Amino acid sequence: MVVYIDLIFLANLFIDGILLALTAWMRKAKLKWWRLALSSMVGALYVVMMFVPQLSFLFTFLIKFSLSLIMLWIAFGFTSLQSYLHHLGAFYMVNFAAAGGIIGFHYLIQNSGELFRGIWYTTSGGLSFELKVGFWFACIVFFGVVLIFKAVQTTKRITEKRESLLGEVTVWIGSVKISCVGLLDTGNQLSDPLTRTPVMVMEAALWESYLPSGWSKRLMEGQPDQLIMGLAVDEFEWRDRLRLVPYRGVNRGAAFMLALKPDQVRIELGGLEYTASKVLIGLDGGTLSGDRAYRAIIHPSLTDGEGQPRTSNSADPMNVPDPAATTSMDPKDATSAG
Repeated sequence: MVVYIDLIFLANLFIDGILLALTAWMRKAKLKWWRLALSSMVGALYVVMMFVPQLSFLFTFLIKFSLSLIMLWIAFGFTSLQSYLHHLGAFYMVNFAAAGGIIGFHYLIQNSGELFRGIWYTTSGGLSFELKVGFWFACIVFFGVVLIFKAVQTTKRITEKRESLLGEVTVWIGSVKISCVGLLDTGNQLSDPLTRTPVMVMEAALWESYLPSGWSKRLMEGQPDQLIMGLAVDEFEWRDRLRLVPYRGVNRGAAFMLALKPDQVRIELGGLEYTASKVLIGLDGGTLSGDRAYRAIIHPSLTDGEGQPRTSNSADPMNVPDPAATTSMDPKDATSAG
């Protein structure tokens, strides 16, 4: 059997570098290139030592564990024990994920004959499994496992970050109460250009029972101004609450969004409650989230200031204005109403 030590050294040098870089990515730690190269070289040299019979005593658990500590010390330094232990945990998690993926894929593509030929019985009656993984097979599968692992971790980070921005939204109009999950969008600056009233966007489907028939579907087709112009005087009890908010969408020209003027909005986010009355509810005819994780877009100004501690028995707001008592408004003046 011919063993190319130089290829084994280079392959392990590259693999160790990827594992260390992935550890730094998970820990969001800065990694200098020379530290990465030196630490990877130490790990690769250790693998080469396995071909020296006189150094067989090095291949024990204690030596292997000590080597990993040295590699992490070279790569990340030692700032504190807590940080060092976190690096160690992330490093082993990455290693175990890569090794487990290689072994799992190896057995996945094996047929039953190859699998049973690798099983042998011990004198005590137990079973042992012989694992033979080719060098190039391990290298190729390793990169696939690393890519999958990084994709899963990236998705997890995005999900966790989004969940921290999700809150419970409750809107009152007269005696009507609509609740849903909302996403705080720090980049959302949509507001009425005349009154500077912030606009919180909600799916029109949430209000379908209270809107005139067919409005939710027609809002998806655009031109909400035509809905107001064609509205009969007694057709909609919230006619005086309707607003048209001009906005400019991505890759499109100026358009209008149909909005409602609520009595009050309550937002529960991060253990705090925020209430606002100067706000408009923009109605979107589509779906704001493909996975239905949220159905409203919260304007950042609605969570400015100090919120109140969240309580489990928060009461509904009292003494809200009667919708019938509001002053009637001509649809042509909708954009100027606050």
